[in-house]
Amino acid sequence: MAWLTIYYVSTSTFKPSKIDVAKYSSPMAISDEPSTVGNGVIRTGSVLNHSSDLRRRPSATSVNGLFDSTATVEGESSGEELAKDSSSDDSISSDQHNVVNPEQTRLPDISAIKFAYRPSVPAHRRIKESPLSSDNIFRQLQSHAGLFNLCIVVLVAVNSRLIIENLMKYGWLIKTGFWFSSKSLRDWPLFMCCLTLAIFPLAAFIVEKLAQQKRIYEPIVVLLHIIITTASILYPILVILRCDSAFISGVTLMLLACIVWLKLVSYAHTNYDLRAVTNSIEKGEVLPNTVNMDYPYDVSFKSLAYFMVAPTLCYQPRYPRTPFIRKGWVLRQLVKLIIFTGVMGFIIEQYINPIVQNSQHPLKGNLLSAIERVLKLSVPNLYVWLCMFYCFFHLWLNILAELLRFGDREFYKDWWNAKTVEEYWRMWNMPVHKWMIRHLYFPCLRTGIPKGAAVLIAFLVSALFHELCIAVPCHIFKLWAFSGIMFQVPLVLITNYLQNKFSNSMVGNMFFWFTFCILGQPMCVLLYYHDLMNRESKLDQS
Repeated sequence: MAWLTIYYVSTSTFKPSKIDVAKYSSPMAISDEPSTVGNGVIRTGSVLNHSSDLRRRPSATSVNGLFDSTATVEGESSGEELAKDSSSDDSISSDQHNVVNPEQTRLPDISAIKFAYRPSVPAHRRIKESPLSSDNIFRQLQSHAGLFNLCIVVLVAVNSRLIIENLMKYGWLIKTGFWFSSKSLRDWPLFMCCLTLAIFPLAAFIVEKLAQQKRIYEPIVVLLHIIITTASILYPILVILRCDSAFISGVTLMLLACIVWLKLVSYAHTNYDLRAVTNSIEKGEVLPNTVNMDYPYDVSFKSLAYFMVAPTLCYQPRYPRTPFIRKGWVLRQLVKLIIFTGVMGFIIEQYINPIVQNSQHPLKGNLLSAIERVLKLSVPNLYVWLCMFYCFFHLWLNILAELLRFGDREFYKDWWNAKTVEEYWRMWNMPVHKWMIRHLYFPCLRTGIPKGAAVLIAFLVSALFHELCIAVPCHIFKLWAFSGIMFQVPLVLITNYLQNKFSNSMVGNMFFWFTFCILGQPMCVLLYYHDLMNRESKLDQS
């Protein structure tokens, strides 16, 4: 067994230790346990375990003697760098509290080189994968920030060249007619409809107040809420269909109407459940532990007003709140919102509009030509979708949450890592997902509907609202958006099968990105554009 003898010359001056180099360097001196180097502790074999008299002597076990030195010897690395290089991935033993006081055990800098990285110390101690191996690259602990930065640099360089070439070849193609035109000035009925949508939350509040005071029976409450929510979605549809409005104005009003409808349903459903729980408590019934009354049943106009403007679709009387508003942070996010909205408009006007204008109907023209148009449209369409997601779900919803001091800001999860289509729909839009789970999926399960049928119902509702938000402003009911959402159901089954078969890979994620970027949105854009152009040409001829 290796042994180490150290002599003191004086109490104030240290001299290099005398070491039996032959025995210390011998391979037989290394025990079965590998040496551990880290945090200033070097253990070779069982020397430190049996030589208790060495713990208070200046030796290689001192922390500052090894790693506090910044000097180098003839261009070589310091002892800290050498020790980290040899054992950066090795676990550190838990008995490092035995290290002595660093002030009492400081060694000259040469001792770090002398003891930290001897030729006999094993350099290879356990099985390790390369950082870019398939088993290691997708682990959360493995950082690839440098590669991400490289991709950003390449992306900026390549797209900058393409933008310059496009401007040199086609010139400045951006026109204001798409965003604002003389037709937009005639959209005042849509603006007035948007303002009058506040009537429906007020009506819902009156109904709930009467229900709390027990002036109307529960079936009447349910019937009145059905009338209010139905009117809140039919009223904007009728206004848009009767007015020849601009597409952007119609889409904005329909999105706002859908949000109001979802909020009113959540408001009515939550208060209905709160009343049921409160009545059970008043009757002295024993409730299960899963029923947790975090707040008492109280119909307050203030809570409803806050809910209608809060970045959530699920009602509750109180929400987690942040202590204050970060005004500087809000200003920075507003600047980002303006910049990315401009980028989105530039891509639409400079790239997407010319591509769709020079294309044929994908279902009526040449197949190869349609495939070429779809592939050419896929990249700018993906950029626009990503900008839209970043602007709305990250910037705008966080700005609104900050101004309202809304605490829960999980508006999305890491949907870009989704291995199946089902995971994508559960992570990319958390406000809608939480609404679906709370007010549609679990109520279906509680009524005895099978899980698969409940998922299908959720996709049906989602497909219906997607169709309304696009078809109504376009005045076209070809069910392209509805079919596109319902096409997700077989994709869910396919990606689930791929993920189960290739559980340790990202095959499902690649299939998701392929269908998302190429088959889905670009095809819908072409279909709706050509149907819209055909409708306008027929109106002009008539």
